[in-house]
Amino acid sequence: MRGLLRFSAAIDRVNAACGKVASLLVLLACLISAGNAVMRYTISYSSNAWLEIQWYLFGAMVMLGAAVTLKRGEHVRVDLVFAHVAPRTRLWIDLIGGLLFLLPTTILIGWLSWPLLANSFAQQEVSSNAGGLLRWPIKLFLPLGFLLLTLQGLSEMIKRAAALAGVQAYDPHYDRPLQ
Repeated sequence: MRGLLRFSAAIDRVNAACGKVASLLVLLACLISAGNAVMRYTISYSSNAWLEIQWYLFGAMVMLGAAVTLKRGEHVRVDLVFAHVAPRTRLWIDLIGGLLFLLPTTILIGWLSWPLLANSFAQQEVSSNAGGLLRWPIKLFLPLGFLLLTLQGLSEMIKRAAALAGVQAYDPHYDRPLQ
């Protein structure tokens, strides 16, 4: 179990780094958006490439940030159930839910996204918009994001199993959403 916990910690570190990159992409997207607006309204210059890079950055933010969201426990849950069960039951719900739902879904979507990336790369697919960008760089974030999410799911399951076995302390504290 100690080896698995070290593996889990390594996954957590990788995804924390990806989360920092996602945060920087937010700043970059804001700067590009502001710069594009200034250029458009001051000198009447704009390009579809500037708009598309904002979309690409948003997609990259989501795909890199999903695993960090799972790590922090800020993902969507069935709150009506989760908020009203004992902490040990929460651990079981997370473990079984990860095994039966999260991992099969992330593995399947990640696997199915590879042909999209491969075809786009092979064809050097370009946006149909005038001045548009290559499409394969953003499509790379689909399998990458789902790989990171799959790995984080494994990490979370390892931590839950270790807590259930009494090997590691784990705080299954749950803050119910305010809305």
